[in-house]
Amino acid sequence: MKHPERVEDYLEHMVEAIDRAVSYLGPLNDVGALYQNPQVQDAVVRNIEVIGEAANHIQRMDPTFLEQHPELPWVELRGMRNKITHEYFDVDWQIVWGTVRTDLPILREQIRTLLIEQRHTHDQP
Repeated sequence: MKHPERVEDYLEHMVEAIDRAVSYLGPLNDVGALYQNPQVQDAVVRNIEVIGEAANHIQRMDPTFLEQHPELPWVELRGMRNKITHEYFDVDWQIVWGTVRTDLPILREQIRTLLIEQRHTHDQP
């Protein structure tokens, strides 16, 4: 029997998707290489969608969680997912490149810190 997902599970999904997106861009030297590689484009945007969708699930599951953690860019995460999903043919690959190379590693560390705090809180008697 499958257990219901928890906020921590969605945070873990976000970390996994960040790791994948970053690794897919790893061998590429610049945004020009991304323009030339539709497989990497597809893989990266899929994982950005996963990140945003996990943020959507967290919002639906526990809206106060987002309010309690304003250090994470919840609106932007959901917004980028929506833009990629609904306006796929207008994706700005320069923005995607910068997001994956610069913003996602920072986000990953923020989420990992939050996960540690969440686990510590749940371990308290």
